[in-house]
Amino acid sequence: MLFRRIFTSLTHSNIQPPFFSSEISSRLAFTNAGVRLPDLNQFRLRFQRAQFLSSNCRMGDARRPPTVPIPPVATADKAELFRALEAALGSSFKADPLSQPANPLIIVISGPSGVGKDAVIKRLREVREGIHFVVTATSRAKRPVEVDGKDYYFVAKEEFLSMVERNELLEYALVYGDYKGIPKQQIREFMSKGFDIVLRVDIQGAATLRSILGNSAVFIFLVAESELALVQRLVDRKTETTETLLVRIATAREEVKHLQDFDYVVVNAEGKLESAVKLVESIIDAEKARVRQRSPVI
Repeated sequence: MLFRRIFTSLTHSNIQPPFFSSEISSRLAFTNAGVRLPDLNQFRLRFQRAQFLSSNCRMGDARRPPTVPIPPVATADKAELFRALEAALGSSFKADPLSQPANPLIIVISGPSGVGKDAVIKRLREVREGIHFVVTATSRAKRPVEVDGKDYYFVAKEEFLSMVERNELLEYALVYGDYKGIPKQQIREFMSKGFDIVLRVDIQGAATLRSILGNSAVFIFLVAESELALVQRLVDRKTETTETLLVRIATAREEVKHLQDFDYVVVNAEGKLESAVKLVESIIDAEKARVRQRSPVI
């Protein structure tokens, strides 16, 4: 009865709410029984929708930035054009880098004896800035051409074992009867300065570092062009006895089987050192451009 009175008063009035469309009006039929009313739920939904649209229209007008004339691109002063574009967009252009600076890398270079690890690393340090080669500590005797503190830190066996007890080494191993290990402090110091770290280790050391660093470091496997070429290099070094030469060749055959455990393989062919170094540089550049950066923690 109450709704009948409301609609009867509306039909006798010149005032119509925004939701009261001609479609609804046409559906009002006067019969002997009175006025047939529209569905109440439809009535409520139309009213709420009309209120929402009306409110959004008013808010949109308030938020819309004023019209800013943009000068022709071909003839406009650049500073004036930039100000007009910023005003039209409602915000200033930012000079911040769109990508974050690349993280320092830990690059692990390994491979069998005689593949030229030292030669590749030496040339890499000469042609690329921001590289720090971590000098490995070893208990073996110094060769005539080697320099203490540059090629290795040569220490007595007792001193090396003391370093192990003090937890000063990231990794260490017994190789051909001698100890080799990587001091942690060097890595921390130079990574904090933004340097990429290069580690030279044998296959056993690379496996240990993989278990410690996981995928946070880059592992590169260096090989000769063939087994025959590798044996020729070992012979030409003239630093091995017959027994140690046989041991190194047999070990190299086993070490090559671990190639699939590395991220990259680089062939250091005889007389093509520059090509091998350029490939290592390309690997570093590619790693620097990764969207998801490696983040080693020592």
